[in-house]
Amino acid sequence: MSAKLIINTSASETRVTLLEHGTPAEIYIERQQDRGVVGNIYRGKVSRVLPGMQAAFVDIGLERSGFLYVNDALPQEATTTSNGFDKSDTGMHERQELLDAPYENQRQQPRTNIAEILKNGQDIIVQVAKEPFGTKGARLTTHLSIPGRYLVYIPTFKHIGISRRIEDEPERERLKTIVEQYTGPNDGFIVRTVAEGIGDATLKREAAILKKIWLDLEKKSKKGPTPKTLLEDLDLALRSVRDLLSEDVQEIITDDVDDVARIKDFLKSFKQPHEVQVLPYSSPEPIFDHYGIEVEIERALERRVWLKSGGYIVIDQAEALTVIDVNSGRFVGKSSLEDTVTQINLEAVREIAYQLRLRNIGGIIIIDFIDMTVIENQEKVLGALEEALKRDKAKTTIVRLSDLGLVEMTRKRVRESLGATLTEQCTYCKGRGSIKSELTVAHEILRATQRSLSRKWGATVLINMEARIADYLYEEQADAIEELESKNKCKVIPVARQGYHREHFEVVISNNEEES
Repeated sequence: MSAKLIINTSASETRVTLLEHGTPAEIYIERQQDRGVVGNIYRGKVSRVLPGMQAAFVDIGLERSGFLYVNDALPQEATTTSNGFDKSDTGMHERQELLDAPYENQRQQPRTNIAEILKNGQDIIVQVAKEPFGTKGARLTTHLSIPGRYLVYIPTFKHIGISRRIEDEPERERLKTIVEQYTGPNDGFIVRTVAEGIGDATLKREAAILKKIWLDLEKKSKKGPTPKTLLEDLDLALRSVRDLLSEDVQEIITDDVDDVARIKDFLKSFKQPHEVQVLPYSSPEPIFDHYGIEVEIERALERRVWLKSGGYIVIDQAEALTVIDVNSGRFVGKSSLEDTVTQINLEAVREIAYQLRLRNIGGIIIIDFIDMTVIENQEKVLGALEEALKRDKAKTTIVRLSDLGLVEMTRKRVRESLGATLTEQCTYCKGRGSIKSELTVAHEILRATQRSLSRKWGATVLINMEARIADYLYEEQADAIEELESKNKCKVIPVARQGYHREHFEVVISNNEEES
């Protein structure tokens, strides 16, 4: 498979796209004022121990305190099997699984009480396993890992793990034998997929570098105030080269001249098994426009995504649940209804798998396919979904297709979705996605006016409101206003106010009492 890394850098933002066969497959965005913290290591201070939740909040110097679960504060013994280290491949997705692994233990019975191992005010070294999300602080672990290109160093736990993506058994044994030479009594290594075929000298050099980083970090942790940053991960440009570079990636293209030199120097720090060209982009056309990435980003922010046949899918995201609805749209097919429905569903499968990866949608996902009556067609669609998701490095789990055409699945949330990164809650609708109709607001105004006029005969009433609502009352509700005036022997005057929200209004009576 032909792939490229496209890097767009500006003074305040870096964007990286992995192109597969000329199509954006994954998009990463990092802004200077909001750099990611996953993988960063801190010396923090326990700010609050919560025995009822078997967790603690730790101040690591961020806006919100991080969350540390009891099993992630314990020594790493007895977690080798449950945390899945042996299957780790520590790219951007797979390294996240390594950091996430201890959190799988949250569903298990805590092995001790949090109050027995942590105290308020205690200093502790932790690593960020998950970014702060919404109102939640960063998720933390004391099970530290320091990533390299070919190895991940585990400084506090004796273990050697080989990526399960390295399937050749002799190669696995070769790598394990090599790494055992550099493993001490209290530390360990994870061998990444990209280490396959790499020589002893290269691995030895990287192991020494990673150990040196840890020794420097330990020294740094003993000095200065708390909270304190001990280790920051690489910036996005270099991190993407470290974690996304595979044998499929032939070119790295960047529009920043300085990045060309930095990336070339970075590549020299480890031996690449295949030649990778680092090329500057100098065309006047923006680099993301040239490769069609901007168009795909805009498409990935839309709720409705059209299929080539004329059908479409609708993607609705909540905080922990995403619902995807498949619709026939303009597609009418050429044969039977069953064949038409199956064809639309199969086309939707490819687009759904693509959008989940591109948008980085995680959590619980419900897919509502168009109903199919033939069992063989249901199996065909489910099989196509499983096949389409194989390219996705994020862990996915699929439940069988139900009789109603619903598929329940999960996709590991490794970072904020593209939508969460690029958008914010609508200030007008407050995130509801809809607002009250003009008729609804008009009736609310009339009812509020009636309540305000109770036993106040002869009053003059000014009603401040959004301009379109005022026009609507004059044009469509004139009879209702006349009835109100006649019933209460008053004068009602709708007043258009610029800048008013549609649902906001104020009822002002002649004696200056107000209700809104």
